This record gives sequence, C-alpha cells and structure tokens, in this order.
Amino acid sequence: MNKIRHFILAAFFLCAHGVSAQTSLPSVADLDPGWNRIATDGVCTSGPPYFFYARSSKESDNLLIYFNGGGACWFGEACDLSSEPGIHYPFAAMDENNPGFASGIFELDNENNPLRDYDMVSIPYCTGDVHLGAGERRYTYVGQDGEPVIVTTHHNGFSNSRTVLNWVYETFTNPSSIVVAGSSAGAIGASFYSGLIAEQYADTPTVLVADAAGGYGSPNLPVAFRAWNTAAILPDWPEYSGETNDTLSFEDFYIASANHNPNLTIAQYNAANDETQISFTLLLGDEPGSFSLPLRMLNHYVEIESEVDDFFSYTAGGDVHTILTRPIFYDYEVEAIAFTDWLDALVNGQTPGDVSCVNEVAGCLQAPASGL
Repeated sequence: MNKIRHFILAAFFLCAHGVSAQTSLPSVADLDPGWNRIATDGVCTSGPPYFFYARSSKESDNLLIYFNGGGACWFGEACDLSSEPGIHYPFAAMDENNPGFASGIFELDNENNPLRDYDMVSIPYCTGDVHLGAGERRYTYVGQDGEPVIVTTHHNGFSNSRTVLNWVYETFTNPSSIVVAGSSAGAIGASFYSGLIAEQYADTPTVLVADAAGGYGSPNLPVAFRAWNTAAILPDWPEYSGETNDTLSFEDFYIASANHNPNLTIAQYNAANDETQISFTLLLGDEPGSFSLPLRMLNHYVEIESEVDDFFSYTAGGDVHTILTRPIFYDYEVEAIAFTDWLDALVNGQTPGDVSCVNEVAGCLQAPASGL
C-alpha cells in the first residue's frame, strides 16, 4: 500500500467537452459538471493511451468506484487484435467504457437508482487481464500462413488501476460510504481492489457489488494467472500468504478482501445460466458438458460463505450477462424482491439476505419475466 499511496503521476486532463492541457491530474474543484474524461500516462493492451472517467455529484459524500468489464485474453490469438478468426472482446476498445452511454447505475436522473447522488469514478478496461495484470507479456503463436506470430501485450491492469485509485485517494479524502462495483471482468477486478480500497478508507463503510463473475471455478484458471502474473501484484497480507499463480482462485480475492477489512461487506449478482460465463469457461479449456454453471456458482458461494462472516448473493434465472449498467437493472425481480431494492438495502448498511431463482416456480432456467 505504501507504493500505492506514494505513486506520483504526471498526466493531462481531458474534460468531457474538450481538451485542456495540465501538468497533473485535476483536483475535485477542477472537475466540470457531469462526466470528465481524465488522461493518464498508462497504456492499453496494444499501446493506446489510458484514461478514466469521474464526476462530482455535489449532492452527497458517498463514493462509487466502478470497474468496467469486457472480456479477457491469455494466449496469442486472443490478445492479437489483428488475428483471424476474430475472437476479441471489448477489452481493447476504450470507447466501450464511457459511463455516459450506459444505463443502470449510471442513469443519474432515475429516482429508482440507489447510487444516483454518488460521486463516481469509472475505471475503464482495455488490458485483457481482468484489471489484474502485472505488466507486458510477449506471446508467440502460429498464424494461418503457418508462420510464427509474436504479439506484445500490455497487461497493465494493475498499473492503470493503481493510477486511478491514487487519484481517488487524493481527491475524495473523506467519503461517508463507498461502493466498489464491477461487471464481468470488472467484477473480478473489483473483488481484488475492494480490499485495497477498504484498507485505505479503514473507517468508512465499504460495500463490494460484483456483477456476473461467480461461475469461473475452472481447474484451468491458472493458465490465465500465469499469463498475467497476477501473484506479483498481491499485497503483503497474511490472507495471501503462500499464494502463487498456480494456487490462486477468484474466490481468494473475495475472501482475502473481506477478512482483511472489517469495514468491507461483499456481495454478488449472477444469472444462473449466464451464457458469457459459460463461453469463457469453454475458452479456458473446459470440455462442453463437463460442468454445470449453476453448480459452480453454488460451490463458489459456499466457499466464500465458509470463510467470511457476511456475504450476500442475488441469483436470477436465465442466461443474460451483467445487470449493473443495463436497462434490466430496473426490471429484474426474483422472489418478489426487485434487484434495485436489494441493492438499496445493501449499500445502506442493511442486511438484504440472499435471493435465488431456485425458489421460483420457473426455477433458474428462465429469466425473470419483467427483465427482458
């Protein structure tokens, strides 16, 4: 954490309505109304510059830190944006990260949005490493012409996220409460960084909301951690003692973050038959038909619950991937409990309990009728 607290950054500030050159990142007083796009000296997977988004609400001292999602890569064909056939996801497309175009928690004029009056920081995703990469990696694979192809990929998820969080710590010094959220790949990143954020704001109630990443219990997961060298970025906490790229799991991030920080409450949303989680599990190398995603989610929940005091989950039916930034955020209802009501209780320090499609008449195969 000392490195995080003392990391010094020189960059340029880009506001949402134009470009204004500055020698350092802006203070909260420098922010324009609405969303501000702030440039850094970080880079994305293939080298484009990295920036993030922030807004000051002026209405509360609550803070949302959101980690965007959008795929991942851990081998040459997937990380090479020019490879054929294309198997790429939006992890390299910074334009996909603009919260001003998103729905759900970013609908700031919707009275049903529990987070509408929060200060907000949105951390884009363009490094293919679920925000957890330790640096540059060179991949080699055989192209369609039979010749070797060398791909240099900047798995700079940790560096980029650390830059943004340093700015957050300097800018929002005394929030009343904090929500750390993320969708898909961002949910995995958020589960890790929620621990660092809660440690930084040790006296502030902090809630993690991880959206659509609870089914990745594949035995092949170490291949991704080795590609990203994720073990190299783990903090020096007893909760991570002895962990390596070969032993890490996504559950470890939730458990370590929660157990290291008594001010942190952790929660997840998932759709039981999430088609995107299934497709990435297959990409990791699991054989079709060799696993049940609902069963993996259940095992995921049980492992976390066995290690932490408080963990809450909301599991909908169907195969729709993510909820926090989609219009369905306002429509889904499971067990007669609207997702927005469940989230409102969670972020306001109440005990929302667990909500599950297994208790619905239609079970977990069918999406909530109001959600589509």
